[in-house]
Amino acid sequence: MNPTPKQLGFRMPAEWEPHKGTWLSWPKDPVTFPDRVEKVENLYCEMMSHLSAGEKVFLLVDDAATKKKVLQKLGEIKTNLPNIVIHIVPTADVWIRDYGPNFLLRGKELAFNHWIFNAWGGKYEELMADTAIPEKLQPLLKCKMFEPGIVLEGGSIDVNGEGVCLTTKQCLLNKNRNPHLSQKEIENYLKEYLGLNEIVWLNEGVEGDDTDGHIDDIARFVAPNTVVCAVEEDLKDKNYKILQENYEILKSRFETIPLPMPGIVSGDNGKLPASYANFLIANECVLAPIFNHKNDGKALDILRECFPKRRIVGLDCRDLIWGMGAIHCITQQQPAI
Repeated sequence: MNPTPKQLGFRMPAEWEPHKGTWLSWPKDPVTFPDRVEKVENLYCEMMSHLSAGEKVFLLVDDAATKKKVLQKLGEIKTNLPNIVIHIVPTADVWIRDYGPNFLLRGKELAFNHWIFNAWGGKYEELMADTAIPEKLQPLLKCKMFEPGIVLEGGSIDVNGEGVCLTTKQCLLNKNRNPHLSQKEIENYLKEYLGLNEIVWLNEGVEGDDTDGHIDDIARFVAPNTVVCAVEEDLKDKNYKILQENYEILKSRFETIPLPMPGIVSGDNGKLPASYANFLIANECVLAPIFNHKNDGKALDILRECFPKRRIVGLDCRDLIWGMGAIHCITQQQPAI
């Protein structure tokens, strides 16, 4: 057996640790974003504008024509263009958090995990090809790649950089991921490939989440021993009991800050998984989803208290959420070395 990342001294850093840059995949699928692709493109440009002020942006596009189009759009807004790096690497869809490289550090050495991506339990066969993206990026990254050999999405885990990971039973213990593995065996994979000592298990994710309960919609580390946790104020909402149970689990272990929910955001097939927890912590800013709801300001104020040295940028994600994800789902941070 080859030594695991933990045995070699690697760990997954916390998201607030310094980034070299953030990876994204350019949106294009009208099935993912019905009648909204152009609006989502504009949101991407806004995100890249903010991110490029403090770090690199590594963008995957399908072809040279798209690269030209993106650069033209970015040239029309305030963007630090030297920090925009565009690679022609075709993808099936935008969810690079889930299929992209899961980066690790050992001192000043970079590595990454290439987990298996099965499109959230085999739900979307046409998206499964994105499981190959980490391997395709290795020639660009020029660093060691580990292959754990099990199914895992990046949005299903959140770490504090000091050996603790949050996840959910609904997702990681789901029979559509790794039915041959027990909870203890899955814990061992996480510990060995992320450099962890402790796994904190929450129960379920929010209603309407087709990922089967990703953690990045419900609870996030904002400091080594502090988490924000989504809570629902409406007693009649289906999320109320689910989120209260998670909140109680977290309260017993961490300093836990309640984060409100943005009410009901609906799509053609019912409730969409809108949550303020789906934010990205970047070098100079925090990009946070908002949904034109009365709780938008309250959520942004909570994040300002958590990250007083970063700009808190609220981005309207009412079009993006039609794809069943928000800002954290479409980004993947690469740590600085």
